[in-house]
Amino acid sequence: MNPTETTNSNNTSSNLYLFGCTIVAALGGLLFGFDTAVIAGTTGWLRSNFDLSNSQLGFTVASALIGTMLGAIVVGKPADQYGRQIILKILAAFYFISAIGCAFAGGWGAFLFFRFIGGLAVGGASVMAPMYIAEIAPAKMRGRLVAVTQFNVVFGILLAYLSNLCISSFFGDILGEAQYRWMFGVEAIPAAAFFGLLFFTVQSPRWLVAKKRENEARSVLERCGTDGHGIDHEIREIQESLDLEHHNLREPFLRRKYLRPILLAIVIGAFNQLSGINAVLYYTPDIFKMAGAGVESALMQSVIVGVVMLITTMLAMAVIDKMGRRRLMLIGSLGYLVGLGGTAWAFYTGGNGQLLLVSLLIFVAAHGFGQGAVIWVFLSEIFPNRIRARGQALGSFVLWTTNAVISWTFPMIAASAGWKAFAFYFCCMVAQLIWVLKIMPETKGVSLEQIQKELDIE
Repeated sequence: MNPTETTNSNNTSSNLYLFGCTIVAALGGLLFGFDTAVIAGTTGWLRSNFDLSNSQLGFTVASALIGTMLGAIVVGKPADQYGRQIILKILAAFYFISAIGCAFAGGWGAFLFFRFIGGLAVGGASVMAPMYIAEIAPAKMRGRLVAVTQFNVVFGILLAYLSNLCISSFFGDILGEAQYRWMFGVEAIPAAAFFGLLFFTVQSPRWLVAKKRENEARSVLERCGTDGHGIDHEIREIQESLDLEHHNLREPFLRRKYLRPILLAIVIGAFNQLSGINAVLYYTPDIFKMAGAGVESALMQSVIVGVVMLITTMLAMAVIDKMGRRRLMLIGSLGYLVGLGGTAWAFYTGGNGQLLLVSLLIFVAAHGFGQGAVIWVFLSEIFPNRIRARGQALGSFVLWTTNAVISWTFPMIAASAGWKAFAFYFCCMVAQLIWVLKIMPETKGVSLEQIQKELDIE
């Protein structure tokens, strides 16, 4: 075998192992999507079984999001101390406990508690999975690989919708009221698989260098690949970025020199939920019922929404490293305006079911191709190595806090005038479009260390 063939063989081996680690880490995203969307098929049962008002139903849906907010903000420091891989294993265990607990919960309080545990897992995974992938991936592949997390989030949402439909359609008569417990319980299967597969992944090379375990970091880079300048060059760049003689991993996060990435993270995290995307995902069947659809029809239309979002996310994954983050955000922002405008108009004119379906499909397609595909990539790129865990935690915390507010208030607003909610989301997306055009930087094809320099961070 000549040297060229040997190099190609090594590159293929590295790419396969890198992709394997990416798929396993991204299972945290699949469970994230499943856990957040599965409740959409159970809102009617929750309302009747626990005798909930609109406000209480909103709080029940938001209960997981309270855990998500906490999980997102607290996961950064343990990840810096113990490593990304270990924290992912703990989150997998939380997913499993939540699924079993929700399935067997005897009362509203117990149900809220186990949904809160699941929320901790979702919040932590929304930080850990994309950050871990960003730290093991070469720059030329980083966008596509981190976007695998979003693909799995959307795939998890679709699986939740399909699971709910199958349980209701094929086993509803057999299971009776228990069918809704099964909708929550099936999540335990992928959670257990996620936990087991994590034992076959590696630690982040950037975390290893931060812990002065350079030999282990070299081994990981040999297995996962570099940006093409060699392992020694990669190690030096990471060390310069960390600059541990001048910057301690425990240094204060809220400092002036980090102001730009902090503001970028806050804004993109807030806009992600001010689009109303999770109000749509959590209440999809209810939205279609408001337009006159029956239960089975509403669940089927939820599946259609999930399929469209999955397809557009796949398209975004294919082009994100070519078109760049800003261009996808621009296209997505314009799609948001069309979809949200049509949805608001459908409700304002009396709940036109056909217009509503088309508008919501445009809306979720815009999300899948734009914000949905970009946010986790962007958050994992804009912070320096030494504060990335805390920076990504901040962005996720803002996202989930906004999500909790939107999800809690949507049932109350929709009960009086659904068009007002979607008109508000429309106005927020006008603001996002202006932000993308005027402020958002492009990060495609640039190493994490170089992005730090371009954002003028010492």
